[in-house]
Amino acid sequence: MSESNYNKSFKSYARELRNNSTDGEIILWKEALRARKMYGYQFNRQYPIAEFIVDFICRRLKLIIEVDGYSHQFKVDKDKQRDAILNSLGYQILRIDEFDVKRNLNNVIRCIEAKVEELEQELG
Repeated sequence: MSESNYNKSFKSYARELRNNSTDGEIILWKEALRARKMYGYQFNRQYPIAEFIVDFICRRLKLIIEVDGYSHQFKVDKDKQRDAILNSLGYQILRIDEFDVKRNLNNVIRCIEAKVEELEQELG
């Protein structure tokens, strides 16, 4: 697998997920992440990496953003395992509650900006 750990066997499923995004994912994509709106960094959505498809990824910063809906309340252990695997590949994961995206988008964007600024400093 390449340095980005792209998993092309999930490509068609990722496309299907892009076409069926949650409301929170759509809002975050349109308002903050698409078209290099976040400090000029390119984010991809529904990106197949390793054995997963992540909601959003900035490969340059090695940052993954996951929008967690209601069902994630019941997947805490599974999400921790997933995060550990992605961390082992060098990625940092930022989990955002979908409710916050819908109700408090400005704070969500500030949270993402703070993480991007932190990772920029690490890049040098």
